Amino acid sequence: MEQTVEQKLKALYELQNIHTKIDKIRQVRGELPMEVADLEDDVLGLETRIQKIKGELDDLEDSIVTRKNTIKDAQAAIKRYDTQLKEVKNNREYDALTKEIEIQGLDIQVSEKKIKEHGFEITSKTEIYEAAKAELEGRKKDLDVKKAELGVITAETEKEEQDLQKKADKSEPLIEERLLVAYKRLRKNAINGLAVVTIDRDSCSGCFNQIPPQRQLDIRQRKKIIVCEHCGRILVDEALTHEVAEA
Repeated sequence: MEQTVEQKLKALYELQNIHTKIDKIRQVRGELPMEVADLEDDVLGLETRIQKIKGELDDLEDSIVTRKNTIKDAQAAIKRYDTQLKEVKNNREYDALTKEIEIQGLDIQVSEKKIKEHGFEITSKTEIYEAAKAELEGRKKDLDVKKAELGVITAETEKEEQDLQKKADKSEPLIEERLLVAYKRLRKNAINGLAVVTIDRDSCSGCFNQIPPQRQLDIRQRKKIIVCEHCGRILVDEALTHEVAEA
């Protein structure tokens, strides 16, 4: 059966009331869900950073071990070449062995320099690593506190919100699709989520702009859907809101 304009307006106002109650419940949670999400991102970021630094520290330790082994091998080679020097038979052999000893000596110097550099890097990165770990612990504690707060508020309001959402889901199919699309668009664009508003002191209670007397009369007659000329919200008269409340 085709709905009258009055029935459409009442259905829209009833849906607005349900959504307003849901909005108020969500306002109680405030910024907590966003704060929890931000802290979770911080924790994940710090964990990734700590893991990266740990990998760099491990690589530096491995590099030091490799350099120390290089020094040991070079020292063993020098010792071997020194022994061979005592048995050389000509200048060419002597020069070749001397050159090898020199190369091994340079390898030792380079490795010792790298070990020292890696030692400085390890000290610096370890400080960063410990600071990041401390920051992570702080963020985790903050996250636990915020999650607990959110959990308490959610537990207190979750059932009420679910019940209201079920009511909204049942109400939406009763509204003409064109009107429902417009209603949802208005709600999305409005800061306070109000798509259907009343006249308050001769003004739109959504944007507070004045409504001409003739337009107010048209709204009270409920013969057509009338929207505010300034904000586009759907306007209903005060008597209709009382009728909906008493129904």
